[in-house]
Amino acid sequence: MTTGVRRRMGVEERRQQLIGVALELFSRRSPDEVSIDEIASAAGISRPLVYHYFPGKLSLYEAALKRASDDLAGRFMEPQEGPLGARLLRVMRRFFDFVDEHGPGFAALMRGGPAVSADGVRSAADNASSTNALIDAVRQAAYVQILSHLELDAEHAPARLELVIRTWISLVESTALIWLDGRRVPRAELEAQLVHDFAALAAVSAAYDEEMAALLRRMLKQEPTDGPFTDLVGRLISLAS
Repeated sequence: MTTGVRRRMGVEERRQQLIGVALELFSRRSPDEVSIDEIASAAGISRPLVYHYFPGKLSLYEAALKRASDDLAGRFMEPQEGPLGARLLRVMRRFFDFVDEHGPGFAALMRGGPAVSADGVRSAADNASSTNALIDAVRQAAYVQILSHLELDAEHAPARLELVIRTWISLVESTALIWLDGRRVPRAELEAQLVHDFAALAAVSAAYDEEMAALLRRMLKQEPTDGPFTDLVGRLISLAS
């Protein structure tokens, strides 16, 4: 039986609660459309108490954005077991889970943050710079993770491979943003297509560079007959017949 007495939260616990509430609201609507009053109401506290923990909406938004970016970076982590194509497909499923759950927030993150005036504290350029630093951290984490699946590190990655991976990461981001605008392509098909895109980018690079060709041969050799990369090869052969 509950007593109805609300437990008093510690400072850090309350901060984390507010970040979670804000992230939930920012995930459903553009951050510019979410007010401090809404955040306070959803958290069950007063507006002045929100300002006790955060100077303004921008600081709360940035804290929520940091949590979201850490979550997004974690979506690229995958055990290094099994063929690469299957690993990338699992990564894409988790990535699009995030995009699906945090649509407006994801769009704001990728487009440089909201046009929040930050209560006059910081300029739009400062806001964009802070957001871009979070985005770059996610991209770098994704890059390092993909390299690890190829048994390489950033120090020893071939220049063409870096181009392939970073180009693919940008493609994943832009594809997700376009998909959010109407979701006109079935999500599962898009996830598989992006895995195929990785193989296609690697194949084009391999046509120009023997080191990339050797890497591609190793990737394909490990693929099962029902894997994503093998599926792409079959689709391309059928187009040429």
